[in-house]
Amino acid sequence: MRAGAGPEFCRRPRGVLRGAALTLVFAGVLATAAATGALPRQERPGEPARAVPGSTVDRAALARAAAEAIADGKSGKKAAEEFVSRSGDRWGAVYDKREYAEFEQALDGSYTGVGLSARKGARDRVEISRVQAGGPAERAGLRPGDRLTSVDGRAVGGLSVSEVVSLLRGGGVSGSSVALGVERGRSAWTQTLRRARLETDPVTVRRLADGTVLIRVAAFTKGTGDRVREAVRRAPAGAGVLLDLRGNSGGLLAEAATAASAFLDGGLVATYDVDGEQRAVYAERGGDTARPLVALIDGGTMSAAELLTGALQDRGRAVTVGSRTFGKGSVQMPSTLPDGSVAELTVGHYRTPAGHAVDGRGITPDLAAGDRAEDRARTVLSGLGGAS
Repeated sequence: MRAGAGPEFCRRPRGVLRGAALTLVFAGVLATAAATGALPRQERPGEPARAVPGSTVDRAALARAAAEAIADGKSGKKAAEEFVSRSGDRWGAVYDKREYAEFEQALDGSYTGVGLSARKGARDRVEISRVQAGGPAERAGLRPGDRLTSVDGRAVGGLSVSEVVSLLRGGGVSGSSVALGVERGRSAWTQTLRRARLETDPVTVRRLADGTVLIRVAAFTKGTGDRVREAVRRAPAGAGVLLDLRGNSGGLLAEAATAASAFLDGGLVATYDVDGEQRAVYAERGGDTARPLVALIDGGTMSAAELLTGALQDRGRAVTVGSRTFGKGSVQMPSTLPDGSVAELTVGHYRTPAGHAVDGRGITPDLAAGDRAEDRARTVLSGLGGAS
């Protein structure tokens, strides 16, 4: 299963099982700005996979609609998109083979784009939330806080972040150009960038002056969970941890569960249902349960990152600081169509250990904080005895 959002490759949910890994889905945004996720099919990492009941959307009817369109010389993908749109599945989406391959590659830590993450800012404007070091956006001088007004001449006002990111990524073709309308203060200009194949570094670790260990996790791509655990193991005894999940696009739920294992001694991370059948995801035993921990979250914290947040909050393991998270907590499962395109369909929903629904609601932090959230978080951590 996948669950997630981050640079352009994450901000929309969908679901796919990768091997035996549990992953969540952030339909339609892995390559657009959300994280995809695979449908959980096992109760604990390593246990045999179990059969998954069908989607609430009639997948057989969907396949027939696509096949009939193809037989009539029309687009099977377009027919499937219309079918999913009529179904009322708000996270449902359809991708061609190339787009879906991009989603899969993004989970391995690479994607094609311009190297920026987007978010909704004041007055519903689209802002750049993060710029990837060495990417086209950084080389062009774009900065966090810059506002995007258009992509290739199309105004982005009124569009969702997922739609904006989809425009930014285009067809995922390295070397293709994209023209961005940008505002900074009272200045406005058009910036043309060339998309490139970019590698992501989802985990960065830094020791702050007061001794706090800051672990920033941008997305739960392959290997992220082990890197978080290793960072906690290497942290000096008694040092508090500031876990920064702001702008985290989600990704693989198995990686989020592994990250939870850094701070929990086993136990429940999340529950989910598939057509009414209840399942659960657990942390591994042996985590550091004593080290002071504060988690930073915001409206860009999505899917798998929200489930990690919920587990740490519900189980009293961390104080959460920031703003309400995005609110993507639905389970998607992929269905391959006759023309090779893939439909991601919602089959269930996730809940935190205390039974709180995430989808459409998000997670409310213990302490609300705005622009100075990191300072507030460090103050809280100091009060927990986490600064040395």
